[in-house]
Amino acid sequence: MTPGEAGAPTDRTRVRRLSERGRYDRATVDAILDEGFVCHLGFTAAHGPVVLPTAYARVGDQLYLHGARANAALGTLSSGSAVCVTVTLVDGLVLARSAFHHSINYRSVVVFGTAREVTDADEKLAALLAVVDHVVPGRSVDARPPTDAELRATRVVAVPLDEASAKVRTGGPKEEPEDLSLDVWAGEVPVRLVAGSPVADSGLSATVSVPSYAVQYRRRPDDA
Repeated sequence: MTPGEAGAPTDRTRVRRLSERGRYDRATVDAILDEGFVCHLGFTAAHGPVVLPTAYARVGDQLYLHGARANAALGTLSSGSAVCVTVTLVDGLVLARSAFHHSINYRSVVVFGTAREVTDADEKLAALLAVVDHVVPGRSVDARPPTDAELRATRVVAVPLDEASAKVRTGGPKEEPEDLSLDVWAGEVPVRLVAGSPVADSGLSATVSVPSYAVQYRRRPDDA
């Protein structure tokens, strides 16, 4: 297995700090990316290092990012700049007996790559609809698709997932043996993103029903 293949970390993606938390299989990487909403882009602009949040979508082996054509960050990336993309999910708050050992249970992904601007019309449209469906699965079927003018006003860049890794923390706190006898509660407070009841737009006709994907919105398949 060579660096970059599923299960084989590269020098950049190898987890060094708490290496036992590293995950290099694509199934784990894809699941985290598919559950997240916002990624952070790290790259070098003309005025120095920049980190920016943005929406995204994964389609196969590509991560798609979009924004206004005038967006300076995407303009820089579209020229073939190196980029680092990160996504983090918080699963729980870990409370230890000592302040030092408090932690967070999380799943995160780091992607390194070279961005390319998407110029093919079909790929660009598919990417934009994928971003819509990434946030609310099934929504692109109901929503009006982008017009030619809207497509021209939007820039889409793609980052390959050839060089990606995940880092995951689970379980309870790590305690010092001498702290185990302290009368201090310790454990995990699970954290989940939960959708509320849909709120109709004020100008919506009363004859338009709420779609099932809004009423039954779940971010994780195992959410009840």
